[in-house]
Amino acid sequence: MTLSVQTKQLCPEFTVCGQISVADVAVFARQGYRSIINNRPDGEGGPSQPTSAQIEAAAKAAGMAYVYFPVASMMVSPEQVTRYQALAADLPHPIVGFCAAGGRANALFQAVGCRVGRPA
Repeated sequence: MTLSVQTKQLCPEFTVCGQISVADVAVFARQGYRSIINNRPDGEGGPSQPTSAQIEAAAKAAGMAYVYFPVASMMVSPEQVTRYQALAADLPHPIVGFCAAGGRANALFQAVGCRVGRPA
């Protein structure tokens, strides 16, 4: 089974991509990912977009951690950046972050200074 989306590994601990399907979750788990961060608001893509609850259920069934952290635009606030960095540090690695096309997930990764692990 292969993924329905292309991925971009930003560092060994973090990969981004566009909207994933429920079936993609099991593929990510088999590839060794341990957590998923959903940056896409529910309903943004219309009725064909899986809901956060559907992705979360698939993640839990695959033994993965899941966080819903919706971001409506690439303009992120300092508070969002701080929360995102703490979140990424606390989740099991490696992590896959997704949104509609991967842009917001990438923007958040860049906003935290590419640091998704625990502070030194």
